[in-house]
Amino acid sequence: MRADARRNHERLLSEARTAFAEHGTDASLEDVARRAGVGIGTLYRHFPNRDALMSAVFQEALSALLQRSRELAGASEPCRALVEWLRALITHAGEYRGLAHALMSASDDESSALARCSVPLRAAGEVLLSRAQEAGAVRTDVSIRDLMQLTNAIGLAAEQSPQDEDLADRLLSLTLRGLKV
Repeated sequence: MRADARRNHERLLSEARTAFAEHGTDASLEDVARRAGVGIGTLYRHFPNRDALMSAVFQEALSALLQRSRELAGASEPCRALVEWLRALITHAGEYRGLAHALMSASDDESSALARCSVPLRAAGEVLLSRAQEAGAVRTDVSIRDLMQLTNAIGLAAEQSPQDEDLADRLLSLTLRGLKV
C-alpha cells in the first residue's frame, strides 16, 4: 500500500471507531469519509461495505478476545474459564450500539466480513466449551454457536435497557444455570 493510501486507511479506521462509538454501527459512512478527509469512493476502495469496515475496526478487540481464550484454555477450572470468556464476548458486543445485532445477523452469512471474524472466535470458544464439557460442568448438547448467539442476544438486550447496568450479568447468570449438567 502506498504511503498516502496507508494514511487514508488508518484515518478511515480511526474516524470509523469514533463514529461507531458516538452513533453506533449504523453511523453514516459518508460522515466517516468526510471526517477522514477523503471521499466516499476512497472509503469503499478500502472497505467494500459496512461489514468490512466494522470487521477492520474490531480487529483489535478480536485479537484481545482470542488472546484471552488462549490464556483461559489451560485454566484449572474450565467452567469458570468459559464463563469469563463469555462475559468478555458480551462486553465486546456492548461496546458499540448495534454491534450485537450486526454480529447476530452476520453469523449465518459466511460471506460476511463480520462472519469471518466469528470463525476464529467460535474455534477459540469451542476449546473452552469442550474443556468445560469434559469436566462435566456443562451439558454435552450445548454448542459454541448457540452460546455465541446467546451472548449477542444478551448484549442486544442490555443495549436496549442501558439504565439497567446489571442486566447483562443477570441474563448471563440465567443462561449459565441452563447449561450446567
